[in-house]
Amino acid sequence: MKKIIILFILISFSINAQEEKKDYTKNVATLDSTIETLYSVISGDKGFERDWDLFKHLFHKNAKLIPTGKNKDEKTVARYMSPDDYIKTSGAWLVQNGFHEKEIHRTVQTFGNITQVFSTYESFRTKTDETPFMRGINSIQLLNDGERWWIINIYWMQESEENPIPKEYLPEE
Repeated sequence: MKKIIILFILISFSINAQEEKKDYTKNVATLDSTIETLYSVISGDKGFERDWDLFKHLFHKNAKLIPTGKNKDEKTVARYMSPDDYIKTSGAWLVQNGFHEKEIHRTVQTFGNITQVFSTYESFRTKTDETPFMRGINSIQLLNDGERWWIINIYWMQESEENPIPKEYLPEE
């Protein structure tokens, strides 16, 4: 009798886990939907919890997120993170401060199943802010495996006085 009850509980748990798994197929069906999902999933007002399962779904299992910036010695360096590392280091900050990243320009190069996107962004604390507190360029490498798009890497740099965004990576005026 105990075995039957335990089996019933395990089956019920398994069915519930399968029902709760969301279908993110449409989020990675096209290049546009993948990039749009990337920006939307990290964006939200202060106190808004992000959908980290959807975020992780965008990335290939060996993907890296690579921010660049100056270290304490003013040397430009790159930091390598997995999607989980990004969530651990930035997730709470995004919720505590509010963060909306908006793509303002995109250039795309594709060869076969690989694509390189230079995606210029502006960052805001709230959706209604009119002036960004930061801008930069995301260099996003993607793979289409014939079934869906995978983000392989995101390598980014913030704009600075020393390195303003070149005109060709800004919207036409």
